[in-house]
Amino acid sequence: MIDIRPFRTLGQADHGWLNARHHFSFANYYEPSRMGWGAIRVWNDDEIAAKSGFPPHPHNDMEIITYVRQGAITHKDSMGNEGRTEAGDVQVMSAGTGVQHAEYNLEDEQTTLFQIWVMTDERGAQPSWGAKKFPKNDRAGGFVTLASGFDSDAEALKINAAARVQGATLKAGETAELQLDPSRHVYLVPVNAAVEVNGVRAEARDGVAITGEERVEIKAIEETEIVLVDAR
Repeated sequence: MIDIRPFRTLGQADHGWLNARHHFSFANYYEPSRMGWGAIRVWNDDEIAAKSGFPPHPHNDMEIITYVRQGAITHKDSMGNEGRTEAGDVQVMSAGTGVQHAEYNLEDEQTTLFQIWVMTDERGAQPSWGAKKFPKNDRAGGFVTLASGFDSDAEALKINAAARVQGATLKAGETAELQLDPSRHVYLVPVNAAVEVNGVRAEARDGVAITGEERVEIKAIEETEIVLVDAR
């Protein structure tokens, strides 16, 4: 099954400093048919105005992955971690027993990002945070694993869930192929331009929910980044 979730159908919350689109039910957006996709609970498409951001707030028992598309986000948390994550790079936070964090756009331009929540497989774990650079040239023409709960993905950021977050950059006409476990749940979003997923077209920032497929071929109509989560 390949189900396209058009960008125009996503939930929306415009707070002035934050314009958010919600792929799944979140905050004041409630859609019973979109409560998540397998273990993927949240996928927010956020536009954060310059010199603004999320003040300190708590989380627990959730794996939170941030993929920055434009600008940069500055993180600070109650564990003493601080860091700035730039466009194309990734940060992860395993909330575990509980953590307070703030995420600010301290730049002079708008920051855009995906914030993705995956349900943890290790409730009550020690909270942690990490960030890493992932040069776009390293994922040109194919997928690179950015965050993972599998030991075999040694170069990826660690999360406490049997899931992978992957990214690719495809030029117009290029294709990338993935072999999948059909029992799992895959969700992908093309960032900049349309793609075809096994021949089914999805526009920029649409969601593509996939399950029951053993092989997926993604063809870029124009040059685009793609972010994908494969979860139980």
